[in-house]
Formats: sequence, C-alpha cells, structure tokens
Amino acid sequence: MFAPALTILSFFSGVGFCKLYEDVADLPGLQYDFVIVGGGTAGSVLASRLTENATVSVLVLEAGPSNVGVLDAQVPFLSNGVSDNGTSYSWNYTTTPQAGASNHTFEYLRGYILGGCSSHNGMAYTRGAAEDFDRYATLTGDDGWSWNKIFPYFLKNEQWTAPADNHDTHGQFNPKVHGTAGPIEVSISGYPWTEFQQRVMQTTKELPDDFPFNLDMNSGKPLGVGWLQYTIGHGERSSSATGYLEPKIIQRPNLDVLLHAQVSKLVNVTKSRVTPSAPFAFQGVEFRYGNSLFVAKASKEIILSAGPIGTPQILMNSGIGDRSALQALGITTVLDLPSVGKNASEHPYFGMSWAVNSNQTVESITQNATRFNEAFAEWNRSRTGPFVDPSPGTHAGWFRLNANSSVFDLHSDPSPGPEAPHFEMLFQPFGFMDLPGHFISLTMAMVSPVSRGSVTLSSNDPFAPPLIDLGLLSSDFDALALTEGINLAFKFASAPAWNGYLGEPTVNLTAMSSAELTAYIRANLGPGYHVVGTAGMSAREAQYGVVDPDLKVKGIAGLRVIDASVLPIVPAAHTQAATYVVAERGADMVKQTWM
Repeated sequence: MFAPALTILSFFSGVGFCKLYEDVADLPGLQYDFVIVGGGTAGSVLASRLTENATVSVLVLEAGPSNVGVLDAQVPFLSNGVSDNGTSYSWNYTTTPQAGASNHTFEYLRGYILGGCSSHNGMAYTRGAAEDFDRYATLTGDDGWSWNKIFPYFLKNEQWTAPADNHDTHGQFNPKVHGTAGPIEVSISGYPWTEFQQRVMQTTKELPDDFPFNLDMNSGKPLGVGWLQYTIGHGERSSSATGYLEPKIIQRPNLDVLLHAQVSKLVNVTKSRVTPSAPFAFQGVEFRYGNSLFVAKASKEIILSAGPIGTPQILMNSGIGDRSALQALGITTVLDLPSVGKNASEHPYFGMSWAVNSNQTVESITQNATRFNEAFAEWNRSRTGPFVDPSPGTHAGWFRLNANSSVFDLHSDPSPGPEAPHFEMLFQPFGFMDLPGHFISLTMAMVSPVSRGSVTLSSNDPFAPPLIDLGLLSSDFDALALTEGINLAFKFASAPAWNGYLGEPTVNLTAMSSAELTAYIRANLGPGYHVVGTAGMSAREAQYGVVDPDLKVKGIAGLRVIDASVLPIVPAAHTQAATYVVAERGADMVKQTWM
C-alpha cells in the first residue's frame, strides 16, 4: 500500500551499546537458571522482570535479528516494510487453504525480530472486555486471571504518553484507567485527519443508540465508538524490545540475549524431578545457530515464549502432543497431550472502502512522492507529521449482535457476556484497493468467533514451517454474524454526517442479497493476526488444555508456556495488550516459585 521504505540494519555484538550476542561463541556459557525461548512480546517482558533479581541468570534465544536501527520497525507509518512476508523480519508463514474462506491461503504475519510481533504489528492497543478475563478465571478456576486481578498488570505495563502533535486529549481518553510508569508507551493518534475524525464523532451524536461514544474502550467496557490507542511514544513504535530490553536492562550481567538462534526442540528428558503430577522434565533446549546445533541448559525452568505458532511447534517436536499424530511422523512421544496445537481461535476481518470528496486522506501521501518525502523528512527532523502513526485508524468501535438475531438459532452466544462485543469496526482514512484517488474505509471484524483451527507439524523436520489452519469462518455462525456486522457498517455510513463527503463504494455491497454478501465476505476476508489458544490454559484437574493456571505444562516439570498461546479463547481485542499482561503475571508466578 505504501511507498517503499528504506531499511537500515544496525547490529551490535556483546560490547558497546547493547549486550546482544550475535555469535554463540561469544556467550559466556550455555548453563543458566532460566532459558527463555523467544525474545518476542512476552519473552522480552520475562527477561526484564526475572533479571530484576541479580541472583538468577537468564538466557533468551531469539531466532531473528536485532530491532536496533531497523527503521521500518521504528517509524510507525513504515511498519509494512517490516511486517509483510518477504522481508527479513517475517517468519514468512502461509496458512493452509481455508475452506470457510473460499479455500484461500493467507500470508500469516509473525515477527522474526527481537520484540517479535510487538516490533512489527499495527501497534493498536486494546485490552478487551472485563468479561473476557472473567471468563478466563472461570475456565481456569483461578481468580487471578479475572479482570480486577489482572488490571494492575495493565497499569504496570503502560506509560501513557502525550501524542506526537501534543494536541489537547481532554475527552479522548480516561486517565484513570491508564498507567504512567510502565515500559510500554501508549498514546492516541498524533496526526490529525480532521475532516474524517469530525465525521466519525458526529455520527456518534446523530446515531447514539447504535453508535454511542465511549470515552475509553480500555476501561474493560469497550462497547461504543472511541479514539483508538497505539503503542507509540514520541512518534516512534514502543515495543517489548524498546521498552523491556532498553540498554540499561540488556546490559545486566545476569541477562544474555542470543540472536539468530532458532530453537528446534527440548532435549535431555529425565525423571530426576519426579512428582505425582509431573513425572518428566527436560534439561536442555536445542537450537540452531548457523549450520550447527547447540544445547542450552536450564537448572530451574525452561520458558516457552515462541508465540501461538512457534510454541506448539516446539512442544510437538519435543514429543509433547497428540500421540497418534506424533507417531505418524516418527516422533517419539514423551507426553500424550492432545490439546497441543488445537483450539486456535482467530479474528476474521473484512474491509469496505468509499471514494471521498476530500484530499485529506493517506493517499495524499502514498500517491505523491514529493509529499511522502516531505513527511519522512518531518519525522526525521522532529518526530511529527503523518509518519508518527501506522496505517492510521483514528477510531475503533465495538458492537454486539441484536439480541434477537437469527444467528443465535445456529449457536449460543459465544461472547463472554453482555458488555463484551461481537464486532470491532475500524475507521480508516485510506482505501484498500490501491486505486488512484482518495478513499476512506470501514473494517469489520468478528471478535467473538465460534470457529477454531489448529497448528500441526508438516514433517519431523523441526525447522520445517508448521501447518497453520486458522479455521476462518469454518462455523456458519461467524459468516452470518459478520454479514450482520457489515450491515451495521452500512448504517454507520448512512448517517447525515457523511452527506456530501462519501462518494461511490469501491464495491457496491449494498446491491447484493444477504446470501451474495455472505459469499463475497468469505471470498474477500482476511485474518487479524490475533491467533491464540494453541497451548491453552485450563483448570488444574481438567483433562484438556496444555497448561495449568500457573502456566506450567501439564505433566512436565520445569516447563512453562508464557505467551499468547495460553489464552484459551481469543479476547475481543488486538492481542498485544493481553500478551503483555500474561507475561507480567507469568513473571510474577516464576518469581513466586524461585525467588
């Protein structure tokens, strides 16, 4: 969508600015108290929090390169240059054909860089509904996952920051629900798209019953339309790498971070730590550096933070998973744990664009080389201007299906409660079709999906990409519900506020029958890159699930999973914020065990 960005690579070894190891030979050893697999959104949190205790040693194994000096990971507007498949910072995953999405395959974006997805995502900061977390508490039997108990971790993670343009934010957020001293900077859009923003807000006044204004969607009660918040501070991306692994942290003598180290599996299984519930333990983590394999040993715990794709892949390659599936690939089963890789839930997204009677759109930059270069120069000079935001969505709205919707004849309500949404709608001053001219878009997502998918192994080669089946719209409920959501977007665009501004749609969806619209949605939707659940947590006594509420892998000693894969159901949110609080609470759990 955007003009090509310049990417500057600047790597540092274990000396000087950052103590990031580029070569395994530079490590002081391969024996640590804790080995963290993955330096992504969650792994960087754990590395920072655990090494606050100077008596323990931590090694982080990160498959990708450093984020330092990668311009596309720093400049919000250029984020496509680091996130898209084909770049040096993507795992370049592709899904299996999605039967519910006209058998399309999709590039599945995952960050191959220090900071993981927090270094390459769209930076949206949404926490979800309080009822999402209360449901996690119910499912796990652990009240510590409830909204009231997890809320302090949101505050601990966050540092509310003024937007880049320092505009008056009164009435655009609620300071009472935000943190001020955490590692991750959060702010509101720092560049005005005034004509568009005013019309969005005017619609909340003209159609308040359908689209009420919500002062702050991150209060735990997201329903309504509000200003979208981003993990951006002072015009730059704020990631787990920049926030939790800043130089003063990464230089700690008890923390080592090795880059370019791809983990294959856990090794050296033993029964030496016998307990009734966890008779087995792994003593080491095998990883590839260059063309050679090495083993890092953990005396206390191995922590998998490789994400919803990487974590189940590593577990299965280690012999933890469905016995029949592992045997079919010739992998010796260490622990028959059928839930590994199952229960993947993801948000399907569908976008609509209209031509507009205005030149105040993103196309004014992306279709004008002079303006693009001027905006880039402004960012370089002062960290202001349009480059301070990603592909901007100025607002987001969260809505529910009508209580009497016929879709509930197919399935009971999959949302966690009456104050949790079924839909997200993003309001964006640009078009999707890459056409000449000026456009705006409304993007609708089904954020309480019934559909489930899986992550499975494609072979017994631990470095082969796994099979990613998102199960998009595999349930008719999701397809029909999303159709109703699109009709809600049409209603939003019909408000008087848009008269004289909206032109023709790029595709005339209103001329389609309901069945035709559903078919069109199936053929033109995409994933939200919010998959969770592939190492889901469940109650301690449950015969399903992968980890207990304390994030320990069921049946294995000394092994935890701490990343988004443990969330048993996808929250009604972009999953970055939820991943941070899982990691913050997970770090406290590890500390309570060992420190």
